[in-house]
Amino acid sequence: MHRRSFVQAVAGASMLAGAESPAEAQAAAGSTRLYRIDYFYYRQGEQGNRLNQFFSSQAPLFLKHMRAFGVFTAVMAPRAQTMMVLSGFAGTEEMGAAAAQIEADAGYQKAHAEFESGAEPPFDSAQRVLLQATAFSPEIVTPAEMPKAPRYFELRVYHSPTLRQLGMVHERFAGQEIRIFHRSGIHPILYADTIIGPDLPNLTYLIPFASLGERERAWDAFGADPEWVKVRAESVARGGQIVNYNNISLWRATAYSPVQ
Repeated sequence: MHRRSFVQAVAGASMLAGAESPAEAQAAAGSTRLYRIDYFYYRQGEQGNRLNQFFSSQAPLFLKHMRAFGVFTAVMAPRAQTMMVLSGFAGTEEMGAAAAQIEADAGYQKAHAEFESGAEPPFDSAQRVLLQATAFSPEIVTPAEMPKAPRYFELRVYHSPTLRQLGMVHERFAGQEIRIFHRSGIHPILYADTIIGPDLPNLTYLIPFASLGERERAWDAFGADPEWVKVRAESVARGGQIVNYNNISLWRATAYSPVQ
């Protein structure tokens, strides 16, 4: 990733350094607790090629210093020409250390200089979201064997009116909802709360599917599941509309993305 993004990441993370107690930090040391999503918005033409060339060349380096790394292109998103980059870390200290190690790499420095050279910038604008994994989020792992074709990924962001109602969203997911997801063919690889980003408070989760047809069948099965109908009705009766709106986007992993 280009130098400015890493510097901004470390600066933003420093505001969170006191958010975890020593006990919480020690408990999370063996797992990925902090995720960063970067959106790069580009024009049709050479910008998309330059983004792909840069990230494909640097993917092994990024993965070496990150607990998770994925690159995705938009299938259905607010802006059609968008690349989404997902990075995972144990916490803010590890994110800062990764930035320093990557920026000190000679191959990265050369690739970054080429990335930013040229008559026009490599992308038009960028946006960053910082996420903290929930207690019930699984670890994202690089598959031992890559799928025959890059998978589709659905990103869902559920916005709650209050933090109390966001807590009820957590309770519902950690209770019956995830179990119903799994038997319906929905297997999210990440559940996380937004720490820094738009439309707080919200819960974000990311779901892979082999095809768009598989996605449609899975959501149809989930929506018709009698237990889900009951769970949702009970949830509304207890806490009202704990999700007042959601944002859904679809992405496809690039061929070189470690997350597939």
